[in-house]
Amino acid sequence: MTRTQEFEELRPLLFSIAYRILGSVSEAEDAVQETWLRYEASPTRPTSTKAFLSAAVTRISIDVLRSARVRREKYVGQWLPEPLLTDPYQDPARSAELADSVSMAALLLLERLSPLERAVFVLREVFGFGFPEVASAVGRSEAACRQLAVRARRHMEAGRPRFEADRKEREELAGRFFDAFTEGDIDGLRGLLAADVQMVGDGGGKAPQLPRDIIGAQKVARVLAAIAPLFVRIDLTFAPHEVNGQPGAIFRDRDGKVLSTWTLDILDGRIQTIRSVINPDKLGHVGPVADAWAIAREANQARRPTD
Repeated sequence: MTRTQEFEELRPLLFSIAYRILGSVSEAEDAVQETWLRYEASPTRPTSTKAFLSAAVTRISIDVLRSARVRREKYVGQWLPEPLLTDPYQDPARSAELADSVSMAALLLLERLSPLERAVFVLREVFGFGFPEVASAVGRSEAACRQLAVRARRHMEAGRPRFEADRKEREELAGRFFDAFTEGDIDGLRGLLAADVQMVGDGGGKAPQLPRDIIGAQKVARVLAAIAPLFVRIDLTFAPHEVNGQPGAIFRDRDGKVLSTWTLDILDGRIQTIRSVINPDKLGHVGPVADAWAIAREANQARRPTD
């Protein structure tokens, strides 16, 4: 097998490691590309290609995360991970577990960890690497990695997100939610939302966004019921689509360009959180991006009463 073939075989794993460490599709793709360059430039073939490449992409991701954390401290409004439509790493036996680990709720929880804790947790708890491999990847002793893993696991378990266990039930509830949203059915929406549901938006200062989180079933239902007919008037469309391993949707303008993605956290038969990513910098990998400001202006015009 050639180096290229070996690398391509492991690319899904490498991307999945990098994305969980970074919470960014574009940065994860860059980290994987840099890993290839290092592998290609290596004068010798490693004993274990998987160990070599996993260590390389982890170290690169840690370095990128350290600088990214500084930028995120200055981020305008709520920071959310870049939406991931499909996780390329497939393991049918652990598909539900892997989907939960890539959810926006889990990635936001990982943001609370230090870069080293985050990397150790991802390698050990998500992908099942042994401590010798983890230690080699992060450049620390096995004993230190065990301590990092304990701290990371404690933080994650304290706030670990829970989701509807039955995938079919989760998808059916999401379907009812989007039907009620399309119809502007405020009572139907309210009946699907948890009492303390939150609606969160990420525009990053580069697109119209919610001035603050909307909290509570009544408030969220009213907002959703109000914007649904407005979306119709300005020819916005949406299609349900799994986003970050959870039910969601992709919203597009009349030309088919991507306006935003929504993800739904569902537990106990109710929607707990609705997260919307509208920052254009985070949507380019989904498809051509719509002009959110132009759409906002058109929406404002559509709101005004006609003579």
